[in-house]
Amino acid sequence: MQRERIYVHDGPVWTSAGVTTGIELALALVEDDLGHAVSMEIARTLALPMLRGAEQPQLSQTLQVQAQASHRLRELVAWIGTHLQDDLSIEALAGRVQMSPRNFARAFSAETGCTPARFVEQARVAAAAQLLRQTSWTQDRIATRSGFGTVDALQRAFARHHGLTPNAYRDGGGTRPRT
Repeated sequence: MQRERIYVHDGPVWTSAGVTTGIELALALVEDDLGHAVSMEIARTLALPMLRGAEQPQLSQTLQVQAQASHRLRELVAWIGTHLQDDLSIEALAGRVQMSPRNFARAFSAETGCTPARFVEQARVAAAAQLLRQTSWTQDRIATRSGFGTVDALQRAFARHHGLTPNAYRDGGGTRPRT
């Protein structure tokens, strides 16, 4: 049984976890039949914020954090996911929610169970992993797009979270969208 996957492909049988994951399953079927480029074009047409692979958990890190946080911090968590290239220091994030940095850091950790820095790094690593799966971009471009200042910072964070290099992940050493 594979409870945490958003969809499962087992021989001729494909199943999804719910309505939204059904869309992702349909796009996986399109990709299986017509290729990645067609699947991505449909995803863009549908204005999907991201296209997840089958192995992705049903409840994203962002949703898990938002479920535990106050309204003010829920809004900030959503904002972080769309501003990964911005200054996401404690001072900058605290300013966005009009709190002192010290109070913000304590409140964020208490409400989400995660420090702001760890949350930002996890969001950036998740974005980088997605780009590795879905593009042929260089690590430099992926590092920039996902908010890491350098390839070295991307590689170090990726190793901490996945235990391998971005290239090894892309080459199949990590969890892939399809098995």
